[in-house]
Amino acid sequence: MDRPAWAPEGVDMQQASPARMYDALLGGSHNFEVDRKAADLGKQLVPDLPLVALSNRAFLRRAVRYLVNAGVRQFLDIGSGIPTAGNVHEVAQRLDPEIRVLYVDIDPVAVAHSKAILRDNDRAAAIEADLRRPEELLDKVRATGSIDFDQPVGLLLVAVLHLLSDEDAPGERVAALRAAVPSGSYLAISHLTSELRPEDAAQLGANAARQSKVGIHFRSAAAIAAMFDGWDLVEPGVVELPAWRPESDRDLHEAPGRSLGLAGLGRKG
Repeated sequence: MDRPAWAPEGVDMQQASPARMYDALLGGSHNFEVDRKAADLGKQLVPDLPLVALSNRAFLRRAVRYLVNAGVRQFLDIGSGIPTAGNVHEVAQRLDPEIRVLYVDIDPVAVAHSKAILRDNDRAAAIEADLRRPEELLDKVRATGSIDFDQPVGLLLVAVLHLLSDEDAPGERVAALRAAVPSGSYLAISHLTSELRPEDAAQLGANAARQSKVGIHFRSAAAIAAMFDGWDLVEPGVVELPAWRPESDRDLHEAPGRSLGLAGLGRKG
């Protein structure tokens, strides 16, 4: 299989990646055949799976706009994935060109492509780091000089915590990040849930385990809400993806009660 020019050397093109599968579901072009096949199999199991990806992307855009309007001027996007239209820096810097954005991902393809598209943007950057090692991740973030930890941070954990198993202790990883940011910072989380469609969640979880080295861990609404411990939830709390402050009918990709994802936003007091 020929390696695309944008794919870094050493990337396993025979192993599906959650970031590239998500890119495939969104109709992006930075994925491999193995990622497209895995995404297609997911769609065979759950035909409306692309709507979940669209709902998640729309939540990200709304959350970023909310935070900019709340005065946040720097964003740390962990598990940022493959850059596609409507990325954090595009949304935020459209409102204020001086806003700083740092993307963090474990997937070298995501990081390499992020660096390529951000080459001419001196207020946005990307690094490779692992959320499962938050202290190491934070050291790498500090080394960039992109984020001032004395000022409020918009911390984005969008569609990434469900890639951590219970043994990875996602709640503890969030707590470590919370300890690093000052009062006035915000946390946005979106997370796949087993709450509303347990059978579909079980099928997709089993498919992800077969197709990727990284499993997907669907969690209950209570487990997802618990990740906001220590944060003051912004209304309407932890809700289905389309129900978090929709701005128009175009945000309503999924019918009420049908979303496979929940989302919320919290503020550190």
